[in-house]
Formats: sequence, C-alpha cells, structure tokens
Amino acid sequence: MKGWQSAIGSGRRRALAAAALLLYAQLCSSLPAKAFAADGQSPLVIHLPGIGGHMRIDDQMTGGLKLGGLDAEIRIYDWTNGNPGMPALGNYQQNQREAEKVAQMIVEARRADPSRRIILTGHSGGTGIAVWALEKLPDDVQIDTLLMIAPALSPQYDLTAALRHVRGNAYAFTSVADQILGWGTRSFGTIDRVKTDAAGRIGFTTPDAADPQQYAKLKQFAYDRAWTRYNNSGDHIGAMMRPFARSILAPLLLNGELPESPATRPATTRAAGKA
Repeated sequence: MKGWQSAIGSGRRRALAAAALLLYAQLCSSLPAKAFAADGQSPLVIHLPGIGGHMRIDDQMTGGLKLGGLDAEIRIYDWTNGNPGMPALGNYQQNQREAEKVAQMIVEARRADPSRRIILTGHSGGTGIAVWALEKLPDDVQIDTLLMIAPALSPQYDLTAALRHVRGNAYAFTSVADQILGWGTRSFGTIDRVKTDAAGRIGFTTPDAADPQQYAKLKQFAYDRAWTRYNNSGDHIGAMMRPFARSILAPLLLNGELPESPATRPATTRAAGKA
C-alpha cells in the first residue's frame, strides 16, 4: 500500500491498482483457512468475506470476536463460488444469486429460533452480498446487527431496504487510507458496479429518497490513528486484524458502543471523509 502512496502518474496508479486488487484476491491463499465449527450457541454470526473468498484474515477477525467475549456460533460463507478475485467483483448476477442463498440462511435461522440474535458481518465486497441478502428477506424477517468492514459499495447506494431488516444498528468502518477502495474501485468499480471511491473509504451518504428513520440505524466510524495499537493501520484489511476485532469490534457488538471514542462520521454527512 505504501508503494501506491508514492506512485505518480495516472497510468502507473491504474496499473498498481490492478496489481493490488489481484494481490488482495490472492492474499493468504497459500495459507490454510480454518473454519469455525458450529457450536450450537447463541448468537449466530454469519460472516461474508471479500472478493478473495475465505482467507486467513476472515479467521483472524472472527477469532478476534470470540477472544473479545462474543460467545457465538460463527459461519463463514464463501460467496465467491470458486471464482475469487476480479470474477467475483464483476459477476453481478451471480452475486445476486449468492445473496439469495444468504437470505435463505437467515430465514432458516430466524424461523428455527425467533429469539436468537443474528449478526451479519461482511468485509469489502462481502458487504454488498450482505446488503442484498437483507433486501431479499421476507417482510417479517430481521437480523439484529449488521457490521460492514471496508464496504465496497458505492457511497450513494440506498441502504433503506436493507436497514428495514435490521432490528438494531448497522455499523460501518471506513478509512481514507484504504487505497483499494480509492484507486482500485475508481478503476474497476464497486461491488454494485460503480466506478467511484467506495463507501469504505469516504463513508455512506444519504440519498434524497432514503428513509431517515432507517438511516438513523447506521453508525459510521472513521479510522482513528489510535487503532494502530490493535494492528489496524487503516488499510483495506486493518479492521480485520485479530487484536482490533478482539478489542474494538467485539465490545461494539456486545455493548452497542465502542470502548473508546474515535471520530465518527454521521450517516447524514454528505461531505463524509473529506479532510
């Protein structure tokens, strides 16, 4: 990432953006992925990885949640369907089918135990699958909490329909230092196929047609430099690090608030992310 910051010339930046996206898609691919076995305990966490599919960083994040006291059944669902990387980013129709599968998982879990807490988490492109899955739920089905880490959706994407299916809060962690969601998505598009800085870099804005009541559920947290102590450097995978998940994400999901008070970005701020 540091190499990107020192690059000059738009042609070189585009080439580096492509290389970084491919590197991200292959990140840790040579390392074994360890899936968490279902333990039958509540709450249920369904985690959706980024376009690289199920990787070590997903195990780091979910493992950190457990270390932070979130005693839950954790399911990591690889929605890339055996085609990670750029194919997963661009295959909109396949991604919609995968979102339907996730919606069905949620419906089955909710019907099986209406009182069970359901937490849906997503990283990068996985946040798009999470949002679309919520949109596809029956009117009477809701999850309890939505956690979006470095969301690779366009900032103007209307979250109203998805937020109607969230009982509590939806959290989004963003960072202006995330260049994959800057040069990368400007060059190759977001998961919803818009060439722009993604919401995970500059924050979600509130569309004119959005429902303010639903958007009140959205809590956005801009990167805080103090988080470097938790191995979060503000890059594309910083918020996935195990120490950050243990010390920041787990308390947020358990208590509904951060253990510290970093700068936050209200959902209604249209100039979000601009310094």
